[in-house]
Amino acid sequence: MKKYCLLLALFLAHMGSVFAEGDPEAGKNKAIACAACHGTDGNSALDMNPKIAGQHAGYLVKQLQEFKLASQTGGKEGRNNLVMNGFAAGLSDQDMKDIAAYFSEQTLKIGETPEDVIERGEALYRGGDAEKGITACIACHGPDGKGMNLAGFPAIGGQHATYTESQLKMFRSGDRNNDLNGMMRDISAKLSDEDITILSKYLAGLH
Repeated sequence: MKKYCLLLALFLAHMGSVFAEGDPEAGKNKAIACAACHGTDGNSALDMNPKIAGQHAGYLVKQLQEFKLASQTGGKEGRNNLVMNGFAAGLSDQDMKDIAAYFSEQTLKIGETPEDVIERGEALYRGGDAEKGITACIACHGPDGKGMNLAGFPAIGGQHATYTESQLKMFRSGDRNNDLNGMMRDISAKLSDEDITILSKYLAGLH
């Protein structure tokens, strides 16, 4: 998996120049509507809403594009979320790049990892589970959970545990299916509810 991720990063290296076109200053004004759910600096107060501060701009653009696609296809394509679909529907490509550039420059506020999940969470994140065929998260998301920008793998360290848990369960059920080559669906299908809860809580304090 590590070899695959590195090859993919090289193959998608050109994405960096594509997403470098965003203007964070313009994005700050355009992101005012985002504050209600994500906070003015991208650190959402509600744990059901993701923190997007410090997230890779390319990943944010991709999600906005897919929310917009879902709004245009009645949820048949893209990433379907009623709130985000409506918000993204009116955004131009430049709007998306500007907003993404703004939030990518904000500082993520890291949460805490409960003591009782550190050992199991670290084992799953760093080593996976060979018996279940679970790939180590570190292969694509890195030792500190900051992901791989050029390969499109998001930063997941410091994220709200509630949000992370909901997304893993959505990947597992297929309700969310906009992952690259179905990678997250394949992995989450092998995770138990307990695995998901432990990983989500572990990631909240990873940085």
